[in-house]
Amino acid sequence: MLELRPTCEHCNKALPPASTEARICSYECTFCAACVDEVLGNVCPNCGGGFVPRPVRPSRNWKGDNYLGHDPASTRVRHKPVDPDAHARFAAGIRAIPPEQR
Repeated sequence: MLELRPTCEHCNKALPPASTEARICSYECTFCAACVDEVLGNVCPNCGGGFVPRPVRPSRNWKGDNYLGHDPASTRVRHKPVDPDAHARFAAGIRAIPPEQR
């Protein structure tokens, strides 16, 4: 089950459970859309993968206790700003490769 991390790992912007600005990689590294587009260039600094919009967990119990009240979002903040120069060197060799082929 997705953790639904509360903030962007780079800029620490709040990304509440219903945020449509949250982006995740396959390891659930979580960043805001602005950081993914403007800083990271769609290359995860932790694994090299690409990002997709994070799904929104229902806030209401529509069926089977599959909702935020039963499975709340994480409150653990993972704020570790990316060094732009180091990321540029890391991403240079893989940025042109589509995420599904990395």
